[in-house]
Amino acid sequence: MPDHTIDPSDLRGDCAQCFGLCCVALPFARSSDFALNKPAGTACPNLGSDHRCGIHADLRGKGFTGCTVYDCFGAGQKVSQVTFGGQDWRTGAKKDARRIFDVFPVVRQLHELLWYLAEALRMPAARPVHPELRRAWERTDALTRQGPEELAALDVAAHRQEINVLLLRTSELARPGATAKGGKSGGKGGGKSGGKDRRGADLIGARLRGADLREASLRGALLIAADLTGADLRGADMIGADLRDADLSDADLTDAFFLTQPQLDGARGNAATRLPDALTRPAHWTAG
Repeated sequence: MPDHTIDPSDLRGDCAQCFGLCCVALPFARSSDFALNKPAGTACPNLGSDHRCGIHADLRGKGFTGCTVYDCFGAGQKVSQVTFGGQDWRTGAKKDARRIFDVFPVVRQLHELLWYLAEALRMPAARPVHPELRRAWERTDALTRQGPEELAALDVAAHRQEINVLLLRTSELARPGATAKGGKSGGKGGGKSGGKDRRGADLIGARLRGADLREASLRGALLIAADLTGADLRGADMIGADLRDADLSDADLTDAFFLTQPQLDGARGNAATRLPDALTRPAHWTAG
C-alpha cells in the first residue's frame, strides 16, 4: 500500500525544499489568473533570490490568483532534492537549468497520478482492483525516481492513459448509482441527476443550485462560475472538473472523490460547505 512507501506530505508541495521551480519552469499568460505574461524557463519577477515569492501574502490582490490555486503535488521537492540532488538552477550551467525545467512538468504529472492512485487504494469500494492499482502505483513511483534523461524522454500521455483505465474502473465501482440509474449527460440546469454521466459536459455558468449530483461523473466537466449552491455532490467523481469561480456554498461534497485541493482553492464556498476529510477549507472562502 502507498501508506507504507510514501509519506502523504510527499504528495503536497513543500516550498522550503524546492528552488521555486513552478515560478520559473512554467509559463504565465496575462489573464484573470495572472497579471503578466511570462515564458517558460524565465523567472517570475516576484521570485526572490531566496526562491520565495515576494508577494505571497497578497497574490490575489496583485492579480496572481492562478498561483494561489496551484499545487505541484510534491514534484518541486522531488525534482530539486532527489532528481537533481539539491542542484540550484541558478548556480549551475544554463543547460542544466533547462534540464531541470524540462523534467519538472513531467514529474508533476506523475505525482498527480500518484495522488489519484493513493486515493483509489484507500477506497473500500475499489477493493476488486486494488492489486492492479497497487502495481500501477509502484510503477509510477518508480518512474518518478528515474534520472533526468529517462524522465525527459518519458511518454507521460501514454502512461496517463494506462492509469486512467484503472481510475475509470475505480469510479464505476465507487458509484453504484451510476450503473443502477444510467442515463446520458444532461444540459445546463438543475434537477435530479444522481449517478448520471456528465463527463466533459459544458456547464459553464450553469444554474445547479440544489442539484442532485450524487454519484455523478463530473470528470473533466467545465463548471466555471457554475452556481452549485446547496448542491448534493456526495460520492461524485470530480477528477479534472474545472471549478474555477464555481459557487460551492452550502454544497455537500462528502465522499466526493478524486477532488484535489487546487480545485477547491479555485472555487468559492463558505463555512457550511461539507468537504472530504482529506481536504482543507480554503482561507478565502466566506464565513457565512
